Amino acid sequence: TPRVSCFSFSCSVGSAHPENSPNSRNREMADSKSKSRLVEVDALRGLAALAVVLFQYTTRFTELFAPHPPPTFSFPGGHYGVNLFFIISGFVIFMTLEKTSRPMDFVLSRFSRLFPAYWVAIILTLSITHLLGLPGKLVDVKTAFGNLIMIHSLFGIPHVDGVYWTLEVELLFYCGMFLLYWFQRLHQIHYALLGLLALRLTYFVLAQGFGIELSWTISRLLILGYIPWFSLGISIYLATSRHNKSEWRRPAVTAGCAIVTLLIVDSLFVAALAITLGTTVFLAASNHASLLRHRIPVWLGTISYPLYLLHENIGWSVQLRLGALGISTDVTVLIALATSLAMATALTRWVEQPAMRWIRSNYRNRLVTLR
Repeated sequence: TPRVSCFSFSCSVGSAHPENSPNSRNREMADSKSKSRLVEVDALRGLAALAVVLFQYTTRFTELFAPHPPPTFSFPGGHYGVNLFFIISGFVIFMTLEKTSRPMDFVLSRFSRLFPAYWVAIILTLSITHLLGLPGKLVDVKTAFGNLIMIHSLFGIPHVDGVYWTLEVELLFYCGMFLLYWFQRLHQIHYALLGLLALRLTYFVLAQGFGIELSWTISRLLILGYIPWFSLGISIYLATSRHNKSEWRRPAVTAGCAIVTLLIVDSLFVAALAITLGTTVFLAASNHASLLRHRIPVWLGTISYPLYLLHENIGWSVQLRLGALGISTDVTVLIALATSLAMATALTRWVEQPAMRWIRSNYRNRLVTLR
């Protein structure tokens, strides 16, 4: 799928191995196995995106706008798709950095993957919601410009679309991982994760047991509230990518500590959810989820990022406008879903993929010129 090539970009840039050398053949075999795994993992991301969309159009829409009658179908657990996103991000980002040749490879890879589609999504969301109307959710053009940096919420700038809060979390995670790579400390990732998990527990114990509130800013910048989920993803990657059987121990310890942290600071349910989602990603990463290779989940995986960017406010605007015309809530859900899927497919085909190809091609050409 197109996204598989996105994930493997940092591995291919600047390769200097002769085509017919043993190293080249070994790398090709490894890349083939990696791509096979990523098809299933990325398809899982597509299903997670669909779960979030269904939650927004049924459960969340009913909570915010109280349609009459409410939809007959509801998907209240769909928002946990975001937790699955974070696990998959941990898996993919560590894999990408481990195979990255130079720092700028990773920067260009992430920039081309995230920002062109995001910027167009901001324009589309702002335009369509103002055209159709969305009470209490509209922002002005100045605010939309502030959203372009993706970490705008750190500066108190409202979101053009509420789902953008997760993009800030993702970007902060990328920055933290990039720093480990920059200082050549990826091999110490377990110590870093265990330290962050311990800090998350410290925040919780001091707040609950002694009423001491530590710095909220530090907690936010270190994404302490979400670090257990990213830790699971990284651990799954390390456990499934090593041929040495002894290598599973440290990932297992880190994953166990992440689950215990969730058990303590959240609940038994959240810990059980983490085990379930983590197991699902593990099976996909181990090529034990062949159903995910079906063309529908693969397609959903291909459009998952644009679908996530576009679905919430635009979908609600469509539902409200159609509801005002007397169309049943169930039908508005289906039309909003079809609209989001169509727009996400178009954004993937005409913006996300061409922009990635153009940016990365120019970067590769520049590297060749500099040699």
